[in-house]
Amino acid sequence: MDAKRRSRPAGRIVTAAASAMAAAVFFGCSGSGRESSPEPTPAPPVSAAGQQGLSYFTGLPARSAPVLAVKIDNVLPARPQSGLAEADIVYVEQVEAGQSRLLAIYSSRLPEKVGPVRSARESDIELLGQFGRPALAYSGSQSALRPLIHAAPLVALAQGDAPQAYVRDRTRLAPHNLYLDPERALAAAPQATTAGDIGFLFGAAPAGGTPVSEHTVRFPAARFTFTWSGTEQRWLVGMDGGAARTTDGERLGAPTVVVQYVDIHPSRFSDRGGSVSPYTESVGAGSALVLRDGRSHDARWSRPTAASGTSFTTATGLPLAFAPGQVWVVLAAR
Repeated sequence: MDAKRRSRPAGRIVTAAASAMAAAVFFGCSGSGRESSPEPTPAPPVSAAGQQGLSYFTGLPARSAPVLAVKIDNVLPARPQSGLAEADIVYVEQVEAGQSRLLAIYSSRLPEKVGPVRSARESDIELLGQFGRPALAYSGSQSALRPLIHAAPLVALAQGDAPQAYVRDRTRLAPHNLYLDPERALAAAPQATTAGDIGFLFGAAPAGGTPVSEHTVRFPAARFTFTWSGTEQRWLVGMDGGAARTTDGERLGAPTVVVQYVDIHPSRFSDRGGSVSPYTESVGAGSALVLRDGRSHDARWSRPTAASGTSFTTATGLPLAFAPGQVWVVLAAR
């Protein structure tokens, strides 16, 4: 069965007026290639109460469904990955040696397979606290980290916990060849909670912003470039100088990209080679850059506790709405 037929329309909430404005912004803009869109018309703040039936994670129509988080490999031998285009949210995290890894969040749609799946990190526990009790699929973890994962408010689905949900692709080299069947994973996690409010708002763009055609975020040993496509009305993703694509050749991209500036410091854990694992702080507050509609907006983020969602506001303190659709969040060092 293909991904579209397996897609399932979780419940983000906005006012009817904001929904109409969101549709106007999402479907009515024009342009092509690297051109910037004209400055959007100022709109009233998006309300957190009102119309039902929209995803908390994308602002698009969706049914209430469990949350599945998958830790995905992102070194060169792991590309192209499978299932990223169907994710509601894609988090970009720094790992050992300055490399990057992805944490994809699924609820609205489930692809046939996701991967390559890799190991979890301590930071994932804190980051996922805002999703209630999600299922976390990962290949494994250090033995010292396992008690923390199993004590966390999530359903741990390492390969050994749900072997029926994993398969090796023998055409790829290990360890970059472990893939997940999301439906089987969720069947092994009946305790996983459904999608809820994590602080995201969707609707018309805020006033102002700076026209921009491209933005690059650099990690010590990785870089991500987001290039605005007026034709597709989304930011096309580039990784380490190359276009990011799915296994079937589709270009990866999202209507909204958030660069969230956070504290990243050494953790108490290290990988098998002795490299210290970085810990990414996702609780607290700080600055952010929100890319949408061919513009960048200076923003502030706030997450008071691990159980809280993450809210984003403009520089003047007004709620900052995202464009409906997939959201990429790059957790970058301050």
